[in-house]
Amino acid sequence: MSALLSLEQAPPFSVPLRFFLTAPLFGVLAAALLGWAGPQALASRWTDAALALSHLLALGVLSMVMCGALLQMLPVLVGVRVASPRLLAGACHGLLVTGTLALAAGFLGAGALAFRLAAVLLGLGLGGFLLALGWGLARAPNTQDSVRGMRWAALGLLLVLALGLRLALGHAGLGLDLWRWPLTDLHLAVGLVGWIATLVAVVAWQVVPMFQMTPAYPAALRRVLPPATFALLAWLALAKWLGWPLPWLPWLLLAVLLGGFGLTTLRLLGQRRRKLGDSSLAYWRLGMAMLLLAALAAMLAWWLPGAVAERLLVTATVLFLAGFALSVASGMLYKIVPFLVWLHWQQRLSSRLDLRHQLVLPNMRSILPEARCRRQLQCHALALALLLAAVWLPVLVRPAALLWAASFALLGMNLLQAGLLYQRECRRIEAGG
Repeated sequence: MSALLSLEQAPPFSVPLRFFLTAPLFGVLAAALLGWAGPQALASRWTDAALALSHLLALGVLSMVMCGALLQMLPVLVGVRVASPRLLAGACHGLLVTGTLALAAGFLGAGALAFRLAAVLLGLGLGGFLLALGWGLARAPNTQDSVRGMRWAALGLLLVLALGLRLALGHAGLGLDLWRWPLTDLHLAVGLVGWIATLVAVVAWQVVPMFQMTPAYPAALRRVLPPATFALLAWLALAKWLGWPLPWLPWLLLAVLLGGFGLTTLRLLGQRRRKLGDSSLAYWRLGMAMLLLAALAAMLAWWLPGAVAERLLVTATVLFLAGFALSVASGMLYKIVPFLVWLHWQQRLSSRLDLRHQLVLPNMRSILPEARCRRQLQCHALALALLLAAVWLPVLVRPAALLWAASFALLGMNLLQAGLLYQRECRRIEAGG
């Protein structure tokens, strides 16, 4: 990936950093909501608290990280400059923040006006981001698996946004039918699999070999996974609308497909050339293990009685969002942020030839010291274990919420300290050492 990077096309570090620093704040807010709502938040996937909590995580944390990463990676992967990156990032970031807050407020009883506001803000914010992403991907050569994969992920975001806007307008008091039965499960499936899992896979094809020094992902997997995912999502939608038999079959095949990605990633991580492990590696391994367990729990729910099945589906959702997606996002941040800090330092030094051999900058490993990352990883793992137990033992919900708040706070502090170090060294460069 570094070979494809054009320093002149890379946006300023402030463009992705604002998204990265905001994500842990939403994580702390989600943890506070979990503690306030208590067991109700995990009683079912469809309680008001559960819906608010899942959207704070999916939009406020995960999509926040993904949007920031894509704005930085678009010139890296496809060599396309993002027009006015500061303006685009500022507008999309502000709209995503306010829209997510409005949506959570709507689920928690703020009323139809909150849903109307959320629909407008998120439609503009994510819609504007999609336009910029689509414009860049449309101009990119169709020769890289990552480019094709990013196009599929963009389609996933477009579909989940359209479904979400339709559902939000059903709550907005405009006289529209809610259509909850046919749309909600599809919105959930497209959001988790078509957007989050597809983008994680596409990013993994680049960052796992680059940062973990593993062999490349198999070409067949890179070519097949995104279109097969969307073919199965289409099958799932048609089966739901038309009442086809064997409604569990597309879910089973999706579980097998994602399980194959998880197992492949674990196999590649076992073949890494760099023998010294770190917290990022542990996060990737944890995330892939949780993905496999999420797929297993979701499939078991089809053949078990109603109350147990609902608990298993809540467990699968926790495994996917908190276990898989949040773990992988944290693992990526702990590699991408130091790399970007170092990269932008080199860019600044390139215009100060007089300092190149005089100024000693921190090395990449000291930008986010491993000891701090390891403490946050341990807190994350303990919080995840407690949250999974809390699905079945509601008395543990509030202790789990406290640990999640601590984990997100530590993540935010680590990223903030990296940002402050970046600014301090930039001032040294500008001052001539």
